Amino acid sequence: MGPVISRQPHPVVKVPIPTGSSHSPADEVRVSLCARQRDFFMAENGDLIHMRRLFTSESVTEGHPDKVCDQVSDAVLDAILAQNPRAHVACECATKTGFLMIFGEASGNFDVDYEAIARKTICEIGYDNDDVCFNGNTCDIIVHMEEQSADIAMGVNESYESKEGSQKGEDALIGAGDQGMMFGYACTETSELMPMSAQLAHSMAKRLAAVRKDGTLPYLGPDGKTQVTVEYDDGEIVRIDTVVVSTQHSADVSLEQVRKDMMEYVIKPVVPENMMDGETKFYVNPTGRFVIGGPMGDSGLTGRKIIVDTYGGHSSHGGGAFSGKDPTKVDRSAAYMARYIAKNVVAAGIADVCEIQLAYAIGVAEPVSVSVDTFGTSLFSDEKIAVLICENFDMRPAAIIRKLELDKPQYRQLAAYGHMGRTDLDVKWEKTDMADVLKRAISGASDK
Repeated sequence: MGPVISRQPHPVVKVPIPTGSSHSPADEVRVSLCARQRDFFMAENGDLIHMRRLFTSESVTEGHPDKVCDQVSDAVLDAILAQNPRAHVACECATKTGFLMIFGEASGNFDVDYEAIARKTICEIGYDNDDVCFNGNTCDIIVHMEEQSADIAMGVNESYESKEGSQKGEDALIGAGDQGMMFGYACTETSELMPMSAQLAHSMAKRLAAVRKDGTLPYLGPDGKTQVTVEYDDGEIVRIDTVVVSTQHSADVSLEQVRKDMMEYVIKPVVPENMMDGETKFYVNPTGRFVIGGPMGDSGLTGRKIIVDTYGGHSSHGGGAFSGKDPTKVDRSAAYMARYIAKNVVAAGIADVCEIQLAYAIGVAEPVSVSVDTFGTSLFSDEKIAVLICENFDMRPAAIIRKLELDKPQYRQLAAYGHMGRTDLDVKWEKTDMADVLKRAISGASDK
Protein backbone atom coordinates (compact mmCIF):
# COMPACT_ATOMS: atom_id res chain seq x y z
CA MET A 1 0.00 0.00 0.00
CA GLY A 2 1.57 3.28 -1.10
CA PRO A 3 0.70 6.85 -0.27
CA VAL A 4 -2.20 8.59 -1.95
CA ILE A 5 -1.00 11.55 -3.98
CA SER A 6 -3.17 14.64 -4.01
CA ARG A 7 -2.86 18.29 -4.75
CA GLN A 8 -3.61 20.88 -2.10
CA PRO A 9 -6.78 22.59 -3.34
CA HIS A 10 -6.95 26.35 -3.34
CA PRO A 11 -9.35 28.66 -5.15
CA VAL A 12 -8.47 29.92 -8.61
CA VAL A 13 -10.04 33.31 -9.05
CA LYS A 14 -11.27 33.96 -12.59
CA VAL A 15 -11.13 37.67 -13.24
CA PRO A 16 -12.91 38.71 -16.43
CA ILE A 17 -11.05 40.96 -18.86
CA PRO A 18 -13.44 43.80 -19.80
CA THR A 19 -14.12 44.50 -23.45
CA GLY A 20 -11.75 47.14 -24.77
CA SER A 21 -9.17 46.58 -22.05
CA SER A 22 -5.52 46.67 -23.04
CA HIS A 23 -4.91 43.51 -20.98
CA SER A 24 -4.73 40.05 -22.48
CA PRO A 25 -6.08 36.72 -21.21
CA ALA A 26 -2.56 36.07 -19.92
CA ASP A 27 -3.23 38.73 -17.31
CA GLU A 28 -6.22 36.70 -16.16
CA VAL A 29 -3.91 33.74 -15.55
CA ARG A 30 -1.47 35.97 -13.68
CA VAL A 31 -4.26 37.24 -11.43
CA SER A 32 -5.41 33.66 -10.82
CA LEU A 33 -1.93 32.53 -9.80
CA CYS A 34 -1.50 35.51 -7.49
CA ALA A 35 -4.98 35.30 -5.99
CA ARG A 36 -3.76 33.57 -2.86
CA GLN A 37 -1.06 36.18 -2.37
CA ARG A 38 -3.58 38.96 -3.10
CA ASP A 39 -1.01 41.25 -4.65
CA PHE A 40 -3.39 42.52 -7.34
CA PHE A 41 -6.97 43.48 -7.90
CA MET A 42 -8.75 44.27 -11.14
CA ALA A 43 -10.24 47.75 -11.53
CA GLU A 44 -13.50 48.19 -13.46
CA ASN A 45 -11.61 49.56 -16.47
CA GLY A 46 -9.49 46.42 -16.61
CA ASP A 47 -6.33 47.85 -15.08
CA LEU A 48 -4.32 45.56 -12.79
CA ILE A 49 -3.74 47.48 -9.56
CA HIS A 50 -0.93 46.50 -7.19
CA MET A 51 -2.06 45.91 -3.63
CA ARG A 52 0.02 46.67 -0.56
CA ARG A 53 0.26 43.38 1.32
CA LEU A 54 1.72 43.06 4.80
CA PHE A 55 2.69 39.86 6.60
CA THR A 56 3.85 39.47 10.21
CA SER A 57 5.80 36.76 12.06
CA GLU A 58 6.89 36.60 15.69
CA SER A 59 9.48 34.86 17.79
CA VAL A 60 10.15 34.55 21.51
CA THR A 61 13.30 34.17 23.58
CA GLU A 62 14.34 31.06 25.47
CA GLY A 63 13.05 32.68 28.67
CA HIS A 64 9.44 32.86 27.48
CA PRO A 65 7.38 30.59 29.79
CA ASP A 66 6.19 28.37 26.93
CA LYS A 67 9.76 28.02 25.71
CA VAL A 68 10.99 27.15 29.20
CA CYS A 69 8.58 24.21 29.06
CA ASP A 70 9.66 23.24 25.54
CA GLN A 71 13.32 23.25 26.54
CA VAL A 72 12.80 21.17 29.68
CA SER A 73 10.70 18.69 27.68
CA ASP A 74 13.42 18.34 25.05
CA ALA A 75 16.20 18.22 27.64
CA VAL A 76 14.42 15.24 29.18
CA LEU A 77 14.07 13.65 25.74
CA ASP A 78 17.77 14.17 25.00
CA ALA A 79 18.77 12.58 28.30
CA ILE A 80 16.63 9.53 27.61
CA LEU A 81 17.78 9.14 23.99
CA ALA A 82 21.40 9.36 25.16
CA GLN A 83 20.76 6.16 27.14
CA ASN A 84 18.25 4.48 24.84
CA PRO A 85 17.84 5.73 21.24
CA ARG A 86 14.73 3.55 20.82
CA ALA A 87 12.89 4.80 23.90
CA HIS A 88 9.35 6.08 23.44
CA VAL A 89 8.86 9.49 25.04
CA ALA A 90 6.07 12.04 25.26
CA CYS A 91 7.14 14.53 27.91
CA GLU A 92 5.30 17.77 28.59
CA CYS A 93 5.71 20.56 31.11
CA ALA A 94 3.60 23.28 32.68
CA THR A 95 4.87 26.18 34.76
CA LYS A 96 3.65 29.09 36.83
CA THR A 97 5.06 31.16 39.69
CA GLY A 98 7.54 29.10 41.67
CA PHE A 99 6.92 25.68 40.14
CA LEU A 100 7.30 23.49 37.08
CA MET A 101 5.53 20.19 36.49
CA ILE A 102 6.85 17.40 34.26
CA PHE A 103 4.28 14.88 33.08
CA GLY A 104 3.65 12.41 30.29
CA GLU A 105 4.79 8.96 29.22
CA ALA A 106 8.16 7.32 28.68
CA SER A 107 9.01 3.67 28.04
CA GLY A 108 12.29 1.83 27.60
CA ASN A 109 15.47 0.97 29.47
CA PHE A 110 16.84 4.20 30.96
CA ASP A 111 17.29 5.96 34.27
CA VAL A 112 17.16 9.77 34.31
CA ASP A 113 16.78 12.33 37.07
CA TYR A 114 13.88 14.46 35.84
CA GLU A 115 14.20 17.05 38.60
CA ALA A 116 17.92 17.58 38.07
CA ILE A 117 17.43 17.96 34.31
CA ALA A 118 14.71 20.56 34.85
CA ARG A 119 16.70 22.62 37.35
CA LYS A 120 19.81 22.62 35.17
CA THR A 121 17.83 23.70 32.09
CA ILE A 122 15.96 26.48 33.90
CA CYS A 123 19.19 27.90 35.34
CA GLU A 124 21.00 27.74 32.00
CA ILE A 125 18.19 29.77 30.43
CA GLY A 126 18.94 32.51 32.98
CA TYR A 127 16.35 31.90 35.68
CA ASP A 128 18.87 31.30 38.45
CA ASN A 129 17.93 33.94 41.02
CA ASP A 130 14.79 35.48 42.50
CA ASP A 131 15.42 38.89 40.91
CA VAL A 132 14.35 37.55 37.49
CA CYS A 133 11.03 36.25 38.89
CA PHE A 134 11.86 32.52 38.63
CA ASN A 135 14.65 30.48 40.19
CA GLY A 136 15.57 27.02 38.98
CA ASN A 137 17.56 26.38 42.15
CA THR A 138 14.60 26.77 44.50
CA CYS A 139 11.36 26.33 42.51
CA ASP A 140 9.15 23.30 43.13
CA ILE A 141 9.55 20.52 40.56
CA ILE A 142 6.66 18.08 40.29
CA VAL A 143 7.17 14.88 38.26
CA HIS A 144 4.39 12.58 37.06
CA MET A 145 5.71 10.33 34.28
CA GLU A 146 4.12 7.00 33.34
CA GLU A 147 4.71 4.14 30.90
CA GLN A 148 3.44 4.51 27.35
CA SER A 149 0.04 2.95 26.75
CA ALA A 150 0.35 -0.69 25.65
CA ASP A 151 -2.44 -0.07 23.12
CA ILE A 152 -0.37 2.61 21.41
CA ALA A 153 2.88 0.67 21.69
CA MET A 154 1.50 -2.33 19.81
CA GLY A 155 0.97 -0.17 16.72
CA VAL A 156 4.28 1.69 16.95
CA ASN A 157 6.48 -1.33 17.70
CA GLU A 158 5.11 -3.27 14.74
CA SER A 159 3.41 -1.48 11.87
CA TYR A 160 0.17 -2.50 10.17
CA GLU A 161 2.14 -3.41 7.05
CA SER A 162 4.52 -5.63 9.01
CA LYS A 163 1.66 -7.44 10.75
CA GLU A 164 -0.16 -7.98 7.47
CA GLY A 165 3.00 -9.13 5.70
CA SER A 166 2.64 -6.56 2.92
CA GLN A 167 6.04 -5.01 3.69
CA LYS A 168 9.22 -6.40 5.22
CA GLY A 169 12.49 -4.98 6.48
CA GLU A 170 13.63 -2.49 9.11
CA ASP A 171 11.99 0.53 7.49
CA ALA A 172 8.59 -1.18 7.48
CA LEU A 173 8.72 -2.15 11.13
CA ILE A 174 7.70 1.07 12.91
CA GLY A 175 4.15 2.38 12.60
CA ALA A 176 3.28 6.06 12.94
CA GLY A 177 2.87 7.05 16.59
CA ASP A 178 -0.39 8.85 15.88
CA GLN A 179 -2.68 9.98 13.12
CA GLY A 180 -2.53 13.52 11.78
CA MET A 181 -1.14 15.80 9.10
CA MET A 182 2.19 17.59 9.04
CA PHE A 183 3.43 20.39 6.80
CA GLY A 184 6.79 21.43 5.41
CA TYR A 185 7.53 24.69 3.64
CA ALA A 186 10.33 26.45 1.81
CA CYS A 187 10.65 29.64 -0.25
CA THR A 188 13.36 31.78 -1.83
CA GLU A 189 13.05 34.81 0.48
CA THR A 190 16.24 34.04 2.45
CA SER A 191 19.42 32.01 2.04
CA GLU A 192 17.97 29.47 4.47
CA LEU A 193 14.96 29.14 2.13
CA MET A 194 12.71 30.41 4.90
CA PRO A 195 10.25 33.32 5.11
CA MET A 196 12.09 36.56 5.81
CA SER A 197 9.67 37.78 8.49
CA ALA A 198 10.18 34.58 10.50
CA GLN A 199 13.96 34.56 10.14
CA LEU A 200 14.34 38.21 11.16
CA ALA A 201 12.10 37.70 14.20
CA HIS A 202 14.20 34.69 15.26
CA SER A 203 17.45 36.56 14.68
CA MET A 204 16.33 39.43 16.89
CA ALA A 205 15.19 37.02 19.63
CA LYS A 206 18.57 35.27 19.54
CA ARG A 207 20.29 38.65 19.63
CA LEU A 208 18.26 39.61 22.72
CA ALA A 209 19.56 36.52 24.52
CA ALA A 210 23.12 37.07 23.30
CA VAL A 211 23.47 40.65 24.57
CA ARG A 212 22.00 39.56 27.90
CA LYS A 213 24.32 36.58 28.33
CA ASP A 214 27.54 38.25 27.15
CA GLY A 215 27.05 41.16 29.54
CA THR A 216 26.46 43.85 26.92
CA LEU A 217 23.07 44.63 28.48
CA PRO A 218 23.19 43.02 31.94
CA TYR A 219 19.90 44.57 33.00
CA LEU A 220 17.89 42.38 30.60
CA GLY A 221 15.85 39.46 31.88
CA PRO A 222 15.40 36.12 30.09
CA ASP A 223 11.83 36.76 28.89
CA GLY A 224 11.21 38.53 25.59
CA LYS A 225 9.35 38.61 22.30
CA THR A 226 10.05 39.97 18.81
CA GLN A 227 7.89 40.60 15.76
CA VAL A 228 8.53 41.69 12.18
CA THR A 229 6.08 42.89 9.53
CA VAL A 230 7.26 42.85 5.92
CA GLU A 231 5.64 44.53 2.91
CA TYR A 232 5.21 42.70 -0.40
CA ASP A 233 4.78 44.19 -3.85
CA ASP A 234 4.20 41.82 -6.78
CA GLY A 235 5.17 38.92 -4.52
CA GLU A 236 8.53 40.45 -3.61
CA ILE A 237 9.52 41.89 -0.24
CA VAL A 238 10.23 45.59 -0.69
CA ARG A 239 10.59 46.90 2.86
CA ILE A 240 10.18 46.28 6.58
CA ASP A 241 6.98 47.94 7.77
CA THR A 242 7.03 47.30 11.53
CA VAL A 243 9.42 45.94 14.16
CA VAL A 244 8.31 45.05 17.69
CA VAL A 245 10.60 44.12 20.59
CA SER A 246 9.40 43.44 24.13
CA THR A 247 12.06 42.53 26.66
CA GLN A 248 12.14 41.85 30.37
CA HIS A 249 14.36 44.28 32.26
CA SER A 250 15.37 45.22 35.79
CA ALA A 251 13.27 47.80 37.63
CA ASP A 252 16.06 50.40 37.81
CA VAL A 253 16.37 50.92 34.04
CA SER A 254 14.36 53.63 32.28
CA LEU A 255 12.12 52.98 29.31
CA GLU A 256 14.16 55.47 27.30
CA GLN A 257 17.35 53.49 27.96
CA VAL A 258 15.70 50.20 27.00
CA ARG A 259 14.40 51.68 23.74
CA LYS A 260 17.77 53.22 22.87
CA ASP A 261 19.63 49.98 23.57
CA MET A 262 17.18 47.82 21.64
CA MET A 263 17.65 49.96 18.54
CA GLU A 264 21.44 49.97 18.86
CA TYR A 265 22.16 46.43 19.98
CA VAL A 266 19.24 44.31 18.74
CA ILE A 267 17.29 45.86 15.86
CA LYS A 268 19.95 47.60 13.77
CA PRO A 269 22.47 44.71 13.86
CA VAL A 270 19.81 42.31 12.57
CA VAL A 271 17.34 44.12 10.29
CA PRO A 272 18.91 45.10 6.93
CA GLU A 273 19.33 48.86 6.76
CA ASN A 274 18.19 48.99 3.14
CA MET A 275 14.89 47.35 4.11
CA MET A 276 14.01 50.09 6.60
CA ASP A 277 12.88 53.58 5.66
CA GLY A 278 11.41 56.70 7.19
CA GLU A 279 8.00 55.08 7.49
CA THR A 280 9.16 51.92 9.25
CA LYS A 281 7.54 51.77 12.69
CA PHE A 282 9.39 50.61 15.82
CA TYR A 283 7.68 49.55 19.03
CA VAL A 284 9.97 48.71 21.97
CA ASN A 285 8.27 47.66 25.20
CA PRO A 286 5.08 49.42 24.10
CA THR A 287 3.34 48.81 27.47
CA GLY A 288 6.05 50.94 29.10
CA ARG A 289 7.32 48.38 31.61
CA PHE A 290 8.32 44.68 31.54
CA VAL A 291 9.87 43.82 34.91
CA ILE A 292 7.65 40.89 35.87
CA GLY A 293 8.45 38.13 33.40
CA GLY A 294 8.80 34.42 33.00
CA PRO A 295 6.30 32.10 34.71
CA MET A 296 5.42 34.81 37.23
CA GLY A 297 4.09 36.96 34.41
CA ASP A 298 2.41 34.21 32.38
CA SER A 299 1.90 30.49 32.72
CA GLY A 300 3.87 28.27 30.36
CA LEU A 301 3.02 25.05 28.55
CA THR A 302 4.90 22.72 26.21
CA GLY A 303 3.81 22.97 22.59
CA ARG A 304 2.11 26.36 22.71
CA LYS A 305 4.44 28.09 20.24
CA ILE A 306 3.99 25.85 17.19
CA ILE A 307 3.95 28.73 14.70
CA VAL A 308 7.15 30.17 16.16
CA ASP A 309 8.63 26.67 15.89
CA THR A 310 7.85 26.40 12.17
CA TYR A 311 7.30 29.09 9.52
CA GLY A 312 5.92 32.14 11.29
CA GLY A 313 2.43 31.70 9.84
CA HIS A 314 3.47 31.46 6.19
CA SER A 315 2.54 27.78 5.95
CA SER A 316 -0.33 25.62 7.10
CA HIS A 317 0.10 23.70 10.35
CA GLY A 318 -1.36 20.35 11.37
CA GLY A 319 -1.54 21.36 15.04
CA GLY A 320 0.95 18.88 16.49
CA ALA A 321 3.80 20.17 18.63
CA PHE A 322 7.40 18.93 18.58
CA SER A 323 9.06 19.23 21.98
CA GLY A 324 9.30 16.24 24.28
CA LYS A 325 8.35 13.74 21.58
CA ASP A 326 10.59 10.94 20.36
CA PRO A 327 10.85 10.57 16.55
CA THR A 328 8.31 7.75 16.26
CA LYS A 329 5.82 10.56 16.82
CA VAL A 330 5.20 11.79 13.29
CA ASP A 331 4.10 15.18 14.64
CA ARG A 332 7.83 15.73 14.91
CA SER A 333 9.61 13.41 12.48
CA ALA A 334 7.24 13.86 9.54
CA ALA A 335 7.28 17.65 9.98
CA TYR A 336 11.07 17.55 9.71
CA MET A 337 10.81 15.29 6.67
CA ALA A 338 8.28 17.58 5.02
CA ARG A 339 10.65 20.53 5.53
CA TYR A 340 13.52 18.49 4.10
CA ILE A 341 11.51 17.64 1.00
CA ALA A 342 10.16 21.17 0.48
CA LYS A 343 13.62 22.72 0.92
CA ASN A 344 15.16 20.36 -1.64
CA VAL A 345 12.36 21.05 -4.13
CA VAL A 346 13.06 24.78 -3.87
CA ALA A 347 16.85 24.34 -3.80
CA ALA A 348 16.55 22.32 -7.03
CA GLY A 349 14.87 25.30 -8.72
CA ILE A 350 11.68 23.29 -9.29
CA ALA A 351 9.57 25.92 -7.50
CA ASP A 352 10.08 29.25 -5.73
CA VAL A 353 7.61 28.30 -3.00
CA CYS A 354 6.70 24.78 -1.92
CA GLU A 355 4.40 23.43 0.77
CA ILE A 356 4.29 19.70 1.46
CA GLN A 357 1.58 17.95 3.46
CA LEU A 358 2.11 14.42 4.80
CA ALA A 359 -0.66 12.55 6.60
CA TYR A 360 -0.59 9.34 8.63
CA ALA A 361 -2.79 6.77 10.38
CA ILE A 362 -1.69 5.50 13.78
CA GLY A 363 0.21 2.23 13.53
CA VAL A 364 0.59 2.48 9.73
CA ALA A 365 4.04 3.06 8.25
CA GLU A 366 3.20 4.56 4.85
CA PRO A 367 1.68 8.03 4.76
CA VAL A 368 -1.98 7.96 3.75
CA SER A 369 -1.46 11.01 1.53
CA VAL A 370 1.27 13.22 0.08
CA SER A 371 0.15 16.64 -1.08
CA VAL A 372 2.06 19.42 -2.85
CA ASP A 373 1.28 23.09 -3.41
CA THR A 374 3.72 25.37 -5.25
CA PHE A 375 1.31 28.32 -5.45
CA GLY A 376 1.83 28.80 -9.16
CA THR A 377 5.60 29.24 -8.83
CA SER A 378 6.65 26.10 -10.74
CA LEU A 379 6.75 25.21 -14.42
CA PHE A 380 5.71 21.70 -13.40
CA SER A 381 2.36 20.56 -12.09
CA ASP A 382 1.94 19.88 -8.40
CA GLU A 383 0.85 16.35 -9.28
CA LYS A 384 4.10 15.70 -11.16
CA ILE A 385 6.14 17.02 -8.26
CA ALA A 386 4.20 14.80 -5.84
CA VAL A 387 5.03 11.75 -7.95
CA LEU A 388 8.68 12.84 -8.04
CA ILE A 389 8.70 13.10 -4.24
CA CYS A 390 7.18 9.65 -3.74
CA GLU A 391 9.76 8.16 -6.08
CA ASN A 392 12.73 9.74 -4.29
CA PHE A 393 11.83 9.97 -0.59
CA ASP A 394 10.86 7.19 1.83
CA MET A 395 8.33 8.72 4.20
CA ARG A 396 7.83 5.78 6.56
CA PRO A 397 8.75 6.67 10.18
CA ALA A 398 11.71 4.26 10.45
CA ALA A 399 13.13 5.50 7.14
CA ILE A 400 12.72 9.13 8.24
CA ILE A 401 14.47 8.43 11.54
CA ARG A 402 17.37 6.76 9.74
CA LYS A 403 17.67 9.36 6.95
CA LEU A 404 17.52 12.40 9.23
CA GLU A 405 19.35 10.79 12.18
CA LEU A 406 16.54 11.56 14.58
CA ASP A 407 17.35 8.96 17.25
CA LYS A 408 20.18 10.93 18.83
CA PRO A 409 20.17 13.75 21.43
CA GLN A 410 19.83 17.07 19.60
CA TYR A 411 16.49 18.50 20.52
CA ARG A 412 17.00 20.94 23.38
CA GLN A 413 19.04 23.22 21.10
CA LEU A 414 16.04 23.34 18.75
CA ALA A 415 13.46 24.12 21.43
CA ALA A 416 14.00 27.88 21.09
CA TYR A 417 14.38 30.09 18.00
CA GLY A 418 12.71 27.68 15.58
CA HIS A 419 13.14 24.10 14.42
CA MET A 420 13.30 25.05 10.73
CA GLY A 421 15.87 27.15 8.91
CA ARG A 422 18.46 26.21 11.55
CA THR A 423 21.53 26.23 9.35
CA ASP A 424 23.47 27.25 12.49
CA LEU A 425 22.97 23.68 13.71
CA ASP A 426 23.99 20.45 12.01
CA VAL A 427 20.46 19.09 11.53
CA LYS A 428 19.87 16.82 8.56
CA TRP A 429 16.50 18.22 7.50
CA GLU A 430 18.20 21.49 6.54
CA LYS A 431 20.53 19.77 4.07
CA THR A 432 19.93 20.19 0.33
CA ASP A 433 21.69 16.98 -0.64
CA MET A 434 18.69 15.80 -2.69
CA ALA A 435 18.42 18.93 -4.84
CA ASP A 436 20.60 17.60 -7.67
CA VAL A 437 18.78 14.27 -7.61
CA LEU A 438 15.42 16.03 -7.98
CA LYS A 439 16.75 18.34 -10.67
CA ARG A 440 17.99 15.42 -12.77
CA ALA A 441 14.82 13.43 -12.18
CA ILE A 442 12.50 16.18 -13.36
CA SER A 443 14.65 17.40 -16.26
CA GLY A 444 12.98 16.77 -19.58
CA ALA A 445 9.55 16.51 -17.96
CA SER A 446 6.72 18.34 -19.71
CA ASP A 447 5.09 21.35 -18.15
CA LYS A 448 1.53 21.49 -16.91
